[in-house]
Amino acid sequence: MDEYFLWAAAVMSMVTFAVHTFVGGPRVVEPLLADTRLPKASKWLNYYCWHITTVFTLSMGGAYVYVAMNPERQELVVFLTGLTASFSLLSAAVALKGEINPFRFPSTTLFAVVSILGLAWLLQ
Repeated sequence: MDEYFLWAAAVMSMVTFAVHTFVGGPRVVEPLLADTRLPKASKWLNYYCWHITTVFTLSMGGAYVYVAMNPERQELVVFLTGLTASFSLLSAAVALKGEINPFRFPSTTLFAVVSILGLAWLLQ
């Protein structure tokens, strides 16, 4: 199998990590932490969830690099493709529930692109 799609998925995973960390951080985390109206537990649980995504997106990039170098580990791509597709759909659903265009959330598109690249590799 050609590993081009895996390397592309790794790059897009790192783009996702960078957008999440360096664009989302100032736009999402700073206002979250500055908000004094949220209950303390809600605020810090949201902050924790933010960092779960940070760890996942960084690990996702590493996992795609690992499979690109070990293509017999196809099950990892199956797992990541399912997760990223579900994260994209969840992002769209949350945006719609909030009456926001789903494409205003970068996670909708970024996770979809990673998922499509993983699926493209699996189907080749």
